[in-house]
Amino acid sequence: MTNTAIPAAAEELLHFIQCSTSPFHVVEESAKRLLRAGFQELKPADSWRLAAGERCFLRVYGSALLAFAIGEKPLKRHGTPLLMAAAHTDFPCFRLKPAAGMTHDGCGMLNVETYGGLILRTWLDRPLSLAGKVVLRGKDAFHPVVRLVDFQKPLVTIPSLAIHMDRDVNKDGALNAQKDMLPLAALVEKEEEKKGFFLTWLAEACETEKDAILSYDLGAYPCEAGCTLGLRNEFISSPRLDNLTSVLACLKGIEEAHPAEGLRLIALFDNEEVGSRTKQGAGSAVLGDVLRRIYQDLSGKSDAVCRALANGFLLSVDVAHAVHPSHAAKSDPVVRPALGAGVVLKQAASQSYAGDAEASAVVRALAEEHEIPWQRFVNRSDSRGGSTLGAIASSFVPVRTMDIGAPVLAMHSARETMGAADQASLERLLTAFLS
Repeated sequence: MTNTAIPAAAEELLHFIQCSTSPFHVVEESAKRLLRAGFQELKPADSWRLAAGERCFLRVYGSALLAFAIGEKPLKRHGTPLLMAAAHTDFPCFRLKPAAGMTHDGCGMLNVETYGGLILRTWLDRPLSLAGKVVLRGKDAFHPVVRLVDFQKPLVTIPSLAIHMDRDVNKDGALNAQKDMLPLAALVEKEEEKKGFFLTWLAEACETEKDAILSYDLGAYPCEAGCTLGLRNEFISSPRLDNLTSVLACLKGIEEAHPAEGLRLIALFDNEEVGSRTKQGAGSAVLGDVLRRIYQDLSGKSDAVCRALANGFLLSVDVAHAVHPSHAAKSDPVVRPALGAGVVLKQAASQSYAGDAEASAVVRALAEEHEIPWQRFVNRSDSRGGSTLGAIASSFVPVRTMDIGAPVLAMHSARETMGAADQASLERLLTAFLS
């Protein structure tokens, strides 16, 4: 029997995904990596005093993070080499509504809403856990205590209706997010438990009092760990490949960045799956504000950031659609990215993916210089396709931008599939770019 080793990049990605069960945990895990790599944490509310050669990061409302490495010669007379990469920390899931506990026929259910564009049927009959944050009373109203929680065990499931009660399920199978997708959480026998069973459990699990819990931001996630599969371990099957593949690649790139000149920066935004128009999303002022603070501190000139952006470059890093072998007609007839064939350069005339001819040429040339496999993606002309954060971020911070990513199948499923070799290719490209 052939014994094929699991690629190291795939193993590291699966570990990172297992630790990153909510956007808050993605940022927490990212911060731990950066601290180990010698980065210093800054606070947005503090006054910064930056200097050449420093490596810093800051968290933005707990679910976004920016990290940067300042060159030994950060400013040049004729333009500053500013290189940036961006990804997103969020992923489609079910989020619990306030007062989530509800009961039907002796069963305790959780009232949830969809976050992002889920493939609903893929969430059925899976063991799910809960992760996110619980906010407790603090010393006063403006200083609550935030506690990250990840229960790391099967807690709930969303059971299917038996085929005997839905004979047409394999013909239609349409699901209603409010009616059909409520997680089963408990058996509730006592009348007095019906209203407060979930909050009672949450307080016990957090080792606090019910009255101490002011609010929470919790999401359900699949408990089953990701894995490699295929006859030669050539695939990765895992939740949250969209977009933790890109988050990890950005982190590895900035960890290796020790620029002689200019600035290298990564931005890990939240809320891409719901449009990015939030205070911690790519459609906010946060990237522009951070850049202005850095360049103002380094140069003392108000136009320094504008000059840097004019010579800068941004990689928007998010997963791409691979050709599905059972649905090949859904892809463009000519441009057909494949699993395991390298990093995808994504383009769209509509600019739903950011990029122009020069941006595409730069990334292609960089990949070829470093012998990194690459390929292209375009939508079918009769399909609207998706979008990502590149076009949004570059409209707020005008800089030449190119959308890239690892190709995947089953995007937005509870469990997605990618080629195991593609993670290493993506990481190599981000490291080459930011170095």
